[in-house]
Amino acid sequence: TLLSSLGLGTTLTFASSHWLLAWMGLEINTLAIIPLMAQHHHPRAVEATTKYFLTQATAAAMILFASTTNAWVTGAWDMNSLSNPIASAMILAALALKIGLAPMHFWMPEVMQGLDLLTGLVLSTWQKLAPLALIIQTAQATDPLLLTVLGLMSTLIGGWGGLNQTQLRKILAYSSIAHMGWMVIVLQYAPQLTLIALLKYIFMTSAAFLTLKASSATKIGTLATIWSKSPILATTTALVLLSLGGLPPLTGFMPKWLILQELAKQSLPLVATVMALAALLSLYFYLRLCYAMTLTISPNTTTSTTPWRVQATQASFPLALATVMTLGLLPIT
Repeated sequence: TLLSSLGLGTTLTFASSHWLLAWMGLEINTLAIIPLMAQHHHPRAVEATTKYFLTQATAAAMILFASTTNAWVTGAWDMNSLSNPIASAMILAALALKIGLAPMHFWMPEVMQGLDLLTGLVLSTWQKLAPLALIIQTAQATDPLLLTVLGLMSTLIGGWGGLNQTQLRKILAYSSIAHMGWMVIVLQYAPQLTLIALLKYIFMTSAAFLTLKASSATKIGTLATIWSKSPILATTTALVLLSLGGLPPLTGFMPKWLILQELAKQSLPLVATVMALAALLSLYFYLRLCYAMTLTISPNTTTSTTPWRVQATQASFPLALATVMTLGLLPIT
């Protein structure tokens, strides 16, 4: 029931051109994921669920308020008739809060840290789709400067915040913030690039989360012991992390390359330079993970429980598919 409601809420938002229906889809989506987040009854999971619920409810209330304001001024509830600047800025702020764009990103690492890996995967991929669809639909009505500032801040903060982390879920949350910044920065010039970046981000994040799930790792220290258990997985994980960082010849290079090219074509060399330098920040902490995984042999394995070779209980096909997509899609450019 919960998973179908999760799908239904997002689909409802996709299909709607009326603000009230879009808001309803977002609400169904939020209410469906909350029991999934709290299903382990762990105090941290419950705390993360509460934080998530509060932020999402605030964002939904802001969307409702802004669309009501817009309807009051213009007399129309259509998404295309977003002519009131205050309403459009408020709606962009609310949707940025929903997907965790900086400076509305503070809930994202905390919430991710409290969840298990599969729910974290749903939170960082599926939950981004509906608000991003609304952002794409309303992007032409919003202030271009606002979108640029949101994108730049998100990439910078997503790079800076992840530098000091040892928890893998928080690192992935910051990487999610940075990727969202890349998507938003190019939205006003080439929305199709936003969609490409979103698709590649979903592939790469799925590969990362499913790999961590297969090795049940949540800290950097655990990563150092993977090589003895499954060397091939360690190799592919390192490549997946480099793909998230955006190194050629892996898939992750494609959206960054196209977005930087588009920004240069729109004669925004300064923005493109800042984005490229912010990508270096993110690359640093992916390289840290790669270093811990593949370039060091852990001196002592006593800090974590000894990973015995047990029969794998989870399906490895999604992991294999996501990994192949993450490593090999660059030639389609």
